[in-house]
Amino acid sequence: MPNSEKISAVGELTEHFTSSAAAVITEYRGLTVKQITDLRRALGRDTTYAVVKNTLTKRAAADAGVALDEQLLTGPTAIAFVKGDAVEAAKGLRDFAKANPLLVIKGGVLDGKQLSPSEINRIADLESREVLLAKVAGGLKALPTRAAALFQAPLSHLARLAKALEEKTAAASGTAEGATAAPAEAAGSEAAASTAEAASSTSETAGSEAAGSDAPAAEEAAPEAAVDAASSEAPAEPAE
Repeated sequence: MPNSEKISAVGELTEHFTSSAAAVITEYRGLTVKQITDLRRALGRDTTYAVVKNTLTKRAAADAGVALDEQLLTGPTAIAFVKGDAVEAAKGLRDFAKANPLLVIKGGVLDGKQLSPSEINRIADLESREVLLAKVAGGLKALPTRAAALFQAPLSHLARLAKALEEKTAAASGTAEGATAAPAEAAGSEAAASTAEAASSTSETAGSEAAGSDAPAAEEAAPEAAVDAASSEAPAEPAE
């Protein structure tokens, strides 16, 4: 390949690396042209599946500041550059590899972090980004001032935040059920005691009510803090 063509090819690959949220490295040895075309269609418009030269790919990754394990760049290589939902792309690659075992998923990168084949399969098992966002937004009552942070948060942070909110909701439900299961006699005696105490000390009752009113504010702060953490680690837009 003449130097001018190599320079152009490296530049194109560098652009793919810098503009993609994820890149999955595969070996396509034995696949037909039709099978590769079918895979490209299955991955959709937001993912570019490109057959690449290993040496040029190493240069492009270095130019883009992407840390790749060079051991992955052996044999006939094709890379799925994901600009859309990484979960959907991972599902597409995994499902195609199941139906066409000649496609080998070797590894990749997501949000600047290297991924093993097993990690890519775990990503494929996740719910889509849209579903995770809906769960997080619902758990936080869709705070409008945090919407931009949610949509920019890395996929892994959204998954952790959605799980944390589900666990918090389950814990709250368990607490409520435990409270309603208390014996009726105990509830009656506690009510009588609290009535006598209120009659003797109105000021103490008022103080306890004021303290109780602070509890919801503390509970509300937890999910907001989680979003702050997600937004602070949101990936920066690639430099041109």
